[in-house]
Amino acid sequence: MRIIGNAGKAREVQAVASGALSTGDTVIVNSDGTVSVVAGSASQIGSVNTFTSNAASWVSSTIDTNANRIVIAYRDDNNSTYGTAVVGTIDASNLSISFGTPVVFNSARADYINAVFDSSNNKVVMVYKDVGSNIGQAIVGTVNSSNNSISFGSETTFIGNDSYYYGATFDSNSNKVVVAYNDYSNSEKGTAKVGTVSGTSISFGSATVFELGVTNALSGIGAAFDANLNKVVFCYSDGGNSNYGTAIVGTVSGTSISFGTAAVFATYSVSRLSADYDGTSQKVVIADNTGKAVVGTVSGTGISFGTAATFGTGASYTRCVAGGGFVLVGYPNSGNSGYLTSAQGVVSGTSITFEDPVALSSIAATYVARSYSSSSERFVFSFHSGAYPSDTGQYVVSQAGSTNLTSENYIGTAASGTPDGKAAKINIKGAVDENQSGLTAGQSYYVQPDGSLGTTAGDPSVFAGTAVAATKLIVKG
Repeated sequence: MRIIGNAGKAREVQAVASGALSTGDTVIVNSDGTVSVVAGSASQIGSVNTFTSNAASWVSSTIDTNANRIVIAYRDDNNSTYGTAVVGTIDASNLSISFGTPVVFNSARADYINAVFDSSNNKVVMVYKDVGSNIGQAIVGTVNSSNNSISFGSETTFIGNDSYYYGATFDSNSNKVVVAYNDYSNSEKGTAKVGTVSGTSISFGSATVFELGVTNALSGIGAAFDANLNKVVFCYSDGGNSNYGTAIVGTVSGTSISFGTAAVFATYSVSRLSADYDGTSQKVVIADNTGKAVVGTVSGTGISFGTAATFGTGASYTRCVAGGGFVLVGYPNSGNSGYLTSAQGVVSGTSITFEDPVALSSIAATYVARSYSSSSERFVFSFHSGAYPSDTGQYVVSQAGSTNLTSENYIGTAASGTPDGKAAKINIKGAVDENQSGLTAGQSYYVQPDGSLGTTAGDPSVFAGTAVAATKLIVKG
């Protein structure tokens, strides 16, 4: 790369183009010294809509990848607190969902609901506590995509005594549903069971204790499946160790599960934990209520962690979801009226970097659930909103934004069109780019994630320059 021009004259830099450039394109410099056009897209957020007009608590969701439908499960507080599910079709273009008719799956109060999808049997499994009977139950659902309905088999009891705050995931290697819970009747020990779906029913193996101390019921248990190493990961607040954030790796064999040694990822008190597996980086990401997230690397039967990154402040009821190379953490922001907020992150090695958090709603949120649809490449956060008795079940669909632009790598605009691999001349700071159109003289312009120019800052915020005419921009002026 070499600079052309003297002081007081138009400034240019010459470098090899990585990809073709067109005259006037905004340009970044790559780590190898080549230059490329700024490319990408801004994140998009749909409108907040209702999946039920009734009050919805303990919301959970999953994607039926066979039927290509989202299934949202919840406790219907306006219908005797019954466990209920509704099926929806995601409209990727309009960032909306159309729903079928809600269906009751448990005619009693249902708490701690977890919905997971068994891709080997193409079934949705609901795991929940039947509060009336004080037992842990599971039920298998079959989605009908023709009318967005769901039908259920018979309930199965997986724990017949008092228990709290379930976590569940699907092990696609063994084709099993794995459930973790706080076994209140056994000194609140962390316990897990393996479930096998057959037809419209599910059966469970024997219980395995993975935490001898108190698995703090206030935190919940986060669950994820590492599809690269075929391991289940549970995260929880260890009540026997100052409520520190702790994780453990499980290996399913038949109808049983064995565990390695637990590892601490947060040497401070945590709650409202959530975990998901990022298939792009092949890492597990755990988020907690302190506004921090950490990247976990599974090795054998153990897990190690990088340095925690802050995704936001005022976090509560945190929910982490990975998809399409991104990790989104959604949470009610107590510093902003409890509005549902999301931070978008990307994992690199053992660390994760987040963009500034964005409010997804202007409605207070609790009981947040999350899903990622790989077919539509859309994220869905569903939640309980408002204050009883006027609360409702709401959702919002979003699309992650991506760009090769950073806060540091923008260098200017292309002085002329250049083929891939050829020497390109780039207008740099102080140069007057005369190849723009539609600008307003005296107006500041910012580079947008897709490479266009706009009068408001994008994310990241990168100042492109000041217009002196409709076709002229003083680069980084």
